[in-house]
Amino acid sequence: MRKCLGVLAGAVALCIMSWAQAPPSAPDQAPAPAQAPAPPATKAPDTTTLPSAPTPQESSSKPTSVPIRRKLSPSYPRIEWFGGYSYGQTGFFNSGHWAELNGWDASLTFNVATWLGLTFDGGEYFGNSKIDTLTYLPFPSCGGQSISFCPTTSPTFNVHTREYNFLFGGQFPYRKYENWTPFGEVMYGHDGVRGTAFGQNNSEAIEVSSGRALLVGGGADHKINERFSFRVKADYFETNTDFASLGKKKQDNFRVSVGVVIKSVRKKKRRLEDETDTEP
Repeated sequence: MRKCLGVLAGAVALCIMSWAQAPPSAPDQAPAPAQAPAPPATKAPDTTTLPSAPTPQESSSKPTSVPIRRKLSPSYPRIEWFGGYSYGQTGFFNSGHWAELNGWDASLTFNVATWLGLTFDGGEYFGNSKIDTLTYLPFPSCGGQSISFCPTTSPTFNVHTREYNFLFGGQFPYRKYENWTPFGEVMYGHDGVRGTAFGQNNSEAIEVSSGRALLVGGGADHKINERFSFRVKADYFETNTDFASLGKKKQDNFRVSVGVVIKSVRKKKRRLEDETDTEP
């Protein structure tokens, strides 16, 4: 009996030792591995407020708005009044002697564009003109019983001369400079001449004539301020007379005028689109 128990105990011990040394058998189904925790969700950027930066290709292909500065359109006076002194070298009686006459010149100009003004001009000259005693023309000669005028000086006598003129035409200013405005002018109109001569025994002879007049010349205005300018101009002044003893004659005269220009300026309101503009 004891011998049987001993054999049985030894077999049990051998079974236990062989079971411990054998590898574990694979189970029918492996357990599922544990899933890693998901990373926390991040907030998507707000594309409405933070646009993505353009790539270099996009930035080079897209046009950019570049502000450019525009010059304001030049303003000019709508109305100009001119008045001043005028000096004339004249030969109203075709006597061959130049008469140096003093006078005045005035004009009113309506500027219809930066380069064009419509001008009304008027003036007057007065002084003495010289006429040869041998010719007397256009005055009657001394000698006949019906002639009471005989000059007291020789070889010329003085004729008190007055001339007036009314002209209309255009002025053409060149408004490029800030302080100077050169201009040209062409005008056409009417003139009248009156000559009075005094002779012996307080005798007096008067001759009157009138005709057309033409003026071509130019000058320049120097800006004093927004309202006033100083003007100087020189003109060729053609007149025509029709005295009874001379018939129709033309006279080539010259005049120089200086004076002050009063300007009526309507200032234009400054607008943003006049200052800057965008160019695509």
